[in-house]
Amino acid sequence: MLGLYVHIPFCSGKCAYCDFTSFPGRAGLIPRYLAALEAEAVMVSAHRAPETLYVGGGTPSELGAEQIDELFSRLRRAYPTARFSEVTFELNPESVDEAKLRALRRAGVTRLSLGFQSLNEKVLEAAGRRHKPEDSLRAFRMARSAGDWSVSVDLICGLPGQTSAVFQDDLDRVLALELDHLSLYGLDVHEGTPLSRSGFVADEDLGRDMLEAALERIAAAGLEHYEISNFARPGHESRHNQNYWGGGEYVGLGSAAASHLGGVRSRNISDLDEYCRQVEAGARPGVEREKLEGKDKLGEQVLLGLRRIGGLDLDHDMEVEFRSEWQDLERRGLVARDGRRARLTKEGLFLANEAFVQFVAPFETTEVEAL
Repeated sequence: MLGLYVHIPFCSGKCAYCDFTSFPGRAGLIPRYLAALEAEAVMVSAHRAPETLYVGGGTPSELGAEQIDELFSRLRRAYPTARFSEVTFELNPESVDEAKLRALRRAGVTRLSLGFQSLNEKVLEAAGRRHKPEDSLRAFRMARSAGDWSVSVDLICGLPGQTSAVFQDDLDRVLALELDHLSLYGLDVHEGTPLSRSGFVADEDLGRDMLEAALERIAAAGLEHYEISNFARPGHESRHNQNYWGGGEYVGLGSAAASHLGGVRSRNISDLDEYCRQVEAGARPGVEREKLEGKDKLGEQVLLGLRRIGGLDLDHDMEVEFRSEWQDLERRGLVARDGRRARLTKEGLFLANEAFVQFVAPFETTEVEAL
């Protein structure tokens, strides 16, 4: 299976925790950027037709309805034989309107991902979000009435000012919406973000308490835990992301987008103007490239497989190359084994990074070559 990811790096402003590639106040560049996306897509469309499409950001819903029409028209021209089984589009609540939802229906979108993050006004303000709780609820209602697509919501636990009681209230209100999919993330404070510069330090114990308390509530609401941070009603799991976790191939278009083709991982240049210039000159806008082989490749396969709640079946090489690591993780109660099947325990879910570092080391990168 081949997935297609399209990065829309425009946004109305940086959130306090955001370390994604995004550019506030650059909306005037959208027409040029959309043309560059199509030009880049044509460069890689010969590989084969992608089966899933994910439009993320940034804030894709910063595009107007006509720009959404244009984006999908350009992608259809670049991939004329593609018949997407799943199309996901991310939206921020404050930028949702009926015209954009109609455009998404015309485009064949099957999944909407709404970035609530919290339903507490003070927490949203501290996080630098530009919407209010009522905007999120309004956006969800509009999305539900606009089509029969799957609707997913993102929440973060451990945000500044977010107590256990506040988070549980957020979660209960979201689950009462009878959503199809929930992505629940623990806060990571990344260097260089406004939150990091403010000196904020995440309370890991509090974050874990929030997550532990959430699991039973989510299960009782009928959502199945299928990946570390993701829960879905049966049939509403993200096929696009499952392809990532299964080590599948994908093409990434746009500023800072990543690709995995033929065993080679590459990443596009982040700078928005330089991205456009390179594509307009007929060049792939890459800056990094790596090809994992041997133990490094096995380690990544193990890491991705362990992200899935069901775990993975280990082949002979995974068993042999990481024999001592498996023994250590079992001894610490982070991994459970059933024959060749390995999965994270409940404790391992909360300490997943401690398990993952056993398998994945830093990799060197070189200048990207044309793919």
